[in-house]
Amino acid sequence: MTPPRSPNTPAARQSLDDIVVSNPAILAGRRVFRGTRVPVEVVFENLADGLSLDEILDTYEALNRDDVVAVLEFAAQAVAGPRAA
Repeated sequence: MTPPRSPNTPAARQSLDDIVVSNPAILAGRRVFRGTRVPVEVVFENLADGLSLDEILDTYEALNRDDVVAVLEFAAQAVAGPRAA
């Protein structure tokens, strides 16, 4: 079982809907970071390609570090859920 999140972590302060939005008028409804046109999957693709978080933030200046970290924390929680029998 994972320990409870500190109230100081980005994921503890926000919901995913506070950070990520989907609007049919923006990139055909792809999920993007709120206030940007940067799709969420870009972060994961860049990490998979070996870029560091700092490199990603340098490339996509519209992104906010706390928001990206919070999305990564949400993703980690989602994949770390209980295993199916």
